[in-house]
Order: sequence, then structure tokens, then C-alpha cells
Amino acid sequence: MKFADAVDGLIEAPIVTSFSNVGHAVRSRVDDWRPLWSYDMRHRTVVITGPTSGLGEAGARCLARLGARLVLVARNPDKVATVAAELATRSGNEHISTVVADMGDLDSVRAAVRSIVARHERVDALIHNAGSLFNERRTQPNGTETTMAVHVVGPFLMTGLMLASLGDGSRVITMSSGGMYSVPLTVGGIEMHEDSYRGPTQYAIAKRSQVTLNEMWAERVPHVRFHAMHPGWADTPGVADSLPGFHRLVGPFLRTPQQGMDTMVWLAADDGLPAETTGKFWLDRRTREIHKLDRTRRSDTPDRRQRLWDWVAERAGWDLP
Repeated sequence: MKFADAVDGLIEAPIVTSFSNVGHAVRSRVDDWRPLWSYDMRHRTVVITGPTSGLGEAGARCLARLGARLVLVARNPDKVATVAAELATRSGNEHISTVVADMGDLDSVRAAVRSIVARHERVDALIHNAGSLFNERRTQPNGTETTMAVHVVGPFLMTGLMLASLGDGSRVITMSSGGMYSVPLTVGGIEMHEDSYRGPTQYAIAKRSQVTLNEMWAERVPHVRFHAMHPGWADTPGVADSLPGFHRLVGPFLRTPQQGMDTMVWLAADDGLPAETTGKFWLDRRTREIHKLDRTRRSDTPDRRQRLWDWVAERAGWDLP
């Protein structure tokens, strides 16, 4: 066993060391990571959702510096315009554009895709990063619970509608969460009822769905590289606002947004493993198992997987031909 593999195994076993800034610091050294600033993305078009704060903003800043043709997709027109202007000024990158869209609103997603494909013949990387944790149950106009709509149904529809622009070797990257390890794959309870609603649990259900669908996309669309990942425990406005107790408890061990977004940008930029593999789940530039508990592993059956795909496709109003 290589020294780096042994060290990674020791760090991975306890969640605290794996997900915290300790895991990032140690792994980046023992694996001798290539610095992100060394990548050249001047000839790649990258679409990223949720780029106005947290991990998405940190990732967009890095991608702008690397020269990528960036398309920033966000629901707030003022915020995304401000971020785009700032990125252009700081990076000198003249190829940054914006599209206003709410990922939970399917009509908005369709309009966003029409705008993107009209401007870009090929998209090299589509990064699904937008999302929030809601402590009170909300629904979208079509009746879908908002967490599932924003994290699962909207991204599913965007990916499907953009397949013609995602050429051979293009990448679809989904920002998931380690919280998905706590819940089984479910379809019957995929939208929690109002009387039993818990925001963190609904969020974890959505994240489990993302990771499962990532594997299914990879099986069904082989010319595109599909990757899901989680950033570890990162210090973002969303964590501070939605999980204040957790934020206070583990504050000193939280990763910076720059540490949290590292694997996301690496998956978009690197032509080694990210170009050679598909359907994987990543943390700190290494593939990880999608189950840590026997009860979640037992839930992951072919029947439930198919039912998940069918449910999302029905809500999105789109399916593979």
C-alpha cells in the first residue's frame, strides 16, 4: 500500500478528520496536488449555477482566473451582474456572461438553457452548484417541494436539455454533500410532509438523489463525464444561516470556501482522472464510496433507482429518448 493511500485511509475513517480542514490540509500534501492556478482553461466554456456566494462564488473566481469562458447562472440579476463585473475586473477575463434563472422554476430553467445554447455551441463543463437548505417546507409552482426542485429536478432538466451542447468528453459536475450518507435512497418519502418536515433531512434526501442520479446519467449517456462530489465541511453563508449550532460547534475545523471548491474546479480542469472516469463520487480529488452505513446500502436497489429516475423525469417533464 502506498503511503498516501494509508494516510488517506486513516483520515477517511473518522468523519471529523475526513470532512474538516484537517482532511484537506493533509491530503493536499501527501497526494502532492497540482495547484489550481497552473491549469489553463482559456478554450473551455463552463456553466456554473449558484455563483454569487459560498463555494460557487469561490469556484467562479478561480475559473475566471484560469481563463474559462464563464456563464454564471443565478436567480438574482443584481447579484450575478455584480459578481460578473468584479470577476472580469480582477481576472482580466473578458469572457464572462450571465443568465438569470431560478433552478427550482422549470420554465426559468428552460429559458436559461435556450439562452446558453444560443450563445455557446459547446459546453465543456456544466457545474450544478446552486442550492439552499430550507428550515420550513416550501413548494414550487408545479407543486414540487423546493429543496428537491432546486437540487434535483431543475438540474436534471438542465442537463437533459443541454445534452446536444455537451460534446464528447464534456463534464457534468454536481456539488453534493456528505450529509447524504445519513439517509437511505427513497422515493415514497422523497418529499417530506409539512407535519414532519425537517430541513436538514430533506436536504440530505436531495443530496442522496443527486449522487444516485449521477451514476445513472453515466450509465445512460456515455459520451459525457459525470461526476458528483462533496466539499467537506465548508464555512459558507448557507451553513452559518441554516445550521447555526453546527457552525458554532465545528467552526474552527470548517474548510474555507477555497478549500471546499478545490475538487469542483479540479474536476472541470484536469485531464487525468476527471477525463478518464465517469459516474464517480469525489472528496479531496479521490473517489469515495457512496455508502457508509449498511442500512443505506440495502436501500440502494435497482428498482428504487429506476423509480427515482422516473419520478424526477416526470416532475421535470423530460426524459431521455
